[in-house]
Amino acid sequence: MLAADALSPEKRARILEGAAAVFAQDGYEGASMSRIAAVANVSKGTLYNHFESKAHLFAAYVEAACARNLCQVFAASDDELDVTAALARIGRRMVEMMLSDLGLTIYRVVVAEAKKFPELASAFYEAGPARATGEMARWLAARTKEGKLAVADPEFAAEQFFCLCQTRLWLRYKLNLQRGPAEAGIAEVVTAATRMFLNTYGVKP
Repeated sequence: MLAADALSPEKRARILEGAAAVFAQDGYEGASMSRIAAVANVSKGTLYNHFESKAHLFAAYVEAACARNLCQVFAASDDELDVTAALARIGRRMVEMMLSDLGLTIYRVVVAEAKKFPELASAFYEAGPARATGEMARWLAARTKEGKLAVADPEFAAEQFFCLCQTRLWLRYKLNLQRGPAEAGIAEVVTAATRMFLNTYGVKP
């Protein structure tokens, strides 16, 4: 059994929570494994037994956060009979995730360190945007097979939909030009995005 396999779920969660706090406060380059171990209340040796480097720990932190949030984004999407309602729900949950404190923190850390540490950008892309696009493409392909949509290139259409849902809000929030709850703005943007998307890919009566 590998050392990583022996890590209890509780201790792993504590380590990732500690990593999240330190990365958010110190950035990637400024964060140290010693400080993460202290915040997580584990020994530095324990930390290195399960995560061989800071890069591996950051990748694990991002992967866990993205997996947890994307599961919520696409929950029950296959069971929704109304395509319009399902698209709106997926879009709303995706934007809420992106504009959350966690979503913005991960994005800002990755962008700040991407040039010096490209492996971080790659880990973030694969765990977050690429995974979300793949799941959305799968959903669009399934709805097309059912005759509810007419999507020739599901991956391209998935990226289009997510981009439409970012209108107005995403740029302002990631630049810290807008703060506070965005519920009303999210509803407005996602409703418009869904309408535009269905104008192109919806099946005409």
